[in-house]
Amino acid sequence: MVTVSVHLTLHLPGVRSLKEKRAIVRSLVSRLRGRLDVSAAEVGVQDKLQRAEIGFAVVSGDLATARGLADEAQRFADHELIGRAEIINRVVDESILRQD
Repeated sequence: MVTVSVHLTLHLPGVRSLKEKRAIVRSLVSRLRGRLDVSAAEVGVQDKLQRAEIGFAVVSGDLATARGLADEAQRFADHELIGRAEIINRVVDESILRQD
């Protein structure tokens, strides 16, 4: 089993209210879940209006498939956030669990 997790830190420069922030974050998380079938959630920095952290994970039987879907999800997030937010940091972690 292979997992690839991605942690995105976002800068939301135009956000002036918690309602605006939530709209951007919830929309991205919902679209990642619905379109790409990945597990996704807001994972931190909930107390700052112009920052957000989103995490998503992919589980697969092989590394190539997991990496491919994680890459696709990152490109999707980049596209969805154009004009709304900027990804200022990304951390990708791969884990391989071998069963004998």
